[in-house]
Amino acid sequence: MSQAGPLEGISVVDFSQILAGPFCTMLLADMGAEVIKVERPNGGDDTRRFGPPFINGEGAAFLTLNRNKRSIVLDMKNEQGVEIAKKLVAEADVLVQNFRPGVLERLGLGYEAVKAINPAMVYCTISGFGITGPYKSKGGFDLVAQGMSGLMSITGFPGSPPAKVGVPIADFNTGLYSAYAILSAYIHMLKTGKGQHIDVSLMESAIAYTLYESATYFATGEVSGPLGSAHRMIAPYQAFATRDGHVNIGAANQANWERMCKAVGRDELLEDERFTTNADRMAHIEELTEIMNQTFATRTTEDWVTTLEAANVPCGPIYDIGQVYADPQVKAREMEVEIDHPVAGRIKNIGVPVKLSDTPGSIRFAAPTLGQHTDEILGELGFSADEIAKMHESGAVV
Repeated sequence: MSQAGPLEGISVVDFSQILAGPFCTMLLADMGAEVIKVERPNGGDDTRRFGPPFINGEGAAFLTLNRNKRSIVLDMKNEQGVEIAKKLVAEADVLVQNFRPGVLERLGLGYEAVKAINPAMVYCTISGFGITGPYKSKGGFDLVAQGMSGLMSITGFPGSPPAKVGVPIADFNTGLYSAYAILSAYIHMLKTGKGQHIDVSLMESAIAYTLYESATYFATGEVSGPLGSAHRMIAPYQAFATRDGHVNIGAANQANWERMCKAVGRDELLEDERFTTNADRMAHIEELTEIMNQTFATRTTEDWVTTLEAANVPCGPIYDIGQVYADPQVKAREMEVEIDHPVAGRIKNIGVPVKLSDTPGSIRFAAPTLGQHTDEILGELGFSADEIAKMHESGAVV
């Protein structure tokens, strides 16, 4: 079995920072792409300072988002720094950036300028609202996108204040869509020799996740609201309170509903006209939820999971993050891995969530320290040791 990732040989220049862009390039890097992370002097990517400090005062999240990448520090306010960036771009396959509109254009690194240098370039622009439309100049943040996409209006419990999804889903989904678009455009380039410009926004990527709610609105004009853990179209499909916590029940079809009723000792519900069909159960969801909570409150989560699994009813506990990594399935699927960091030593990271049989993705090395590979990358671009030293003296690189 080959250990080379499926994207080995693809080179990516990553001008992005914070979350959506780095998540996109992390996905590409995990599959073998060579990602060169271009950072600014005086701190680099802002996520180096996000969250609890881990090493050298840097945020722990940076270590996951930027694994498998190399870091070069360029001063883009320095003419020579811009020229080095252009040289990187000329030899790359993919460029990812999330600068505010006009910034790279002023530096001669906008799409049209890069296309002239490298016609095969796949150029991905990530922004809050897209590069066209009345909001094109607005900055973008996950929280704002979650609010304006409708996600916050359907998250939480009925009557509760607006709540965001527990993870920065707009950022992550934008990164995922960006990676998907880059690979689509790269395949097209292999067929035609022509690159293209990709335009991905946080707002649109978040809207794309409102599939059920948008479909309902398009079909009926009904505006959906939050449902807690319940499903919008099937029941029972939610979390129910147990004696010591909660259990998730996925009785998503009639057979599972019937098995569940028998497993929990509530056979009489099968004869109750309020719950005969899924449509009936949805029409009486509040009554059903109350009955189920009363039932499940009689035993512990572990007891119920054992009983329901024996009856082939889809179910599961609700873990905290520590419990996630203690789970034997998570361990068996290698979703917690260890790698060596040049400063911190042995550290843990999230594993690669997709498994390819012949060219699996992998975490080959830890996130870089700021500018760790500057000289190495400059040498690969053909600069001599004396030239590199002068670049450092001029402040073009760090």
